[in-house]
Amino acid sequence: MAKVGWSAGIDYVSGALAKPSKSGQHSCAKMLLGTHRVAETTSKSCTRLYLRNRIERSTAPTENEIAQRLKFGTIAKAVNARAKDLTKITADQEAYAAQSKYTTMRSFLWSLEKAEYEKNH
Repeated sequence: MAKVGWSAGIDYVSGALAKPSKSGQHSCAKMLLGTHRVAETTSKSCTRLYLRNRIERSTAPTENEIAQRLKFGTIAKAVNARAKDLTKITADQEAYAAQSKYTTMRSFLWSLEKAEYEKNH
């Protein structure tokens, strides 16, 4: 998501201001990306805008890429289902509170479902 700081003019622009969609419907043909550096520098012009043309893939996805997409999709569906499963919510919340490795509930659920997927495949 793009962030714009307004004052008398525009103070900074950061993020994707316009993105082409995957289907190509109702979107721009180019991506407009703004960046703003906050680090201390000798230059005062730390904001940059980039235009990127839409890129069409020239090769077919490899078997490894297809397998990774399938794995990601399967785990994502399992995480979404588990997050809504009323029989597991309480136990998952207690297990999440007892650990300190994962900072979000979603990342914790993702780790559980990823381990389950890798155990079964």
